[in-house]
Amino acid sequence: MAIRVRPFRPEDAPRLAEIVQRCLREVNSNDYPAHIIDKMCAHFTAERFIELSSSRLIYVAEDVRVVGTVSRDGNKVYTMFVDPDLVGRGIGRQLMQYIEALAVRDGFDHMETGASITAHQFYLKLGYTDVRESETEFGLNYILRKPLPPATTPPDHYRTR
Repeated sequence: MAIRVRPFRPEDAPRLAEIVQRCLREVNSNDYPAHIIDKMCAHFTAERFIELSSSRLIYVAEDVRVVGTVSRDGNKVYTMFVDPDLVGRGIGRQLMQYIEALAVRDGFDHMETGASITAHQFYLKLGYTDVRESETEFGLNYILRKPLPPATTPPDHYRTR
């Protein structure tokens, strides 16, 4: 499925909250108890996305409407979700490739992420490897890392004119 990835805009927040909450209730609920899912859903509101956009770079995938999201802070990946009706069509992979390319451009040699039980296999298929497990307020979390290829051109802030 061909998508366009672009930076988050505040008007995307309600749709992102809808996507995340649907994923949590329809998919992640297979791996987590109801009280944890409720806690996660309460955390991922439209207001929270707007708040997060001041401290992270949030991106959205869209075709005719927003169908997924991922955010990053340097080489750290956060909040990767795809509309549950469109899972398995390559949207998540395209979002990850997009932010990995940005990280390479910015001079990073690896990416790191925390993954839920539900998302763990997804990241392993993308070449991430387990570093450790941790317990969070939302339950078990896998910490994963992926090496990135060296940049072929220097990051913008190192270029000379």
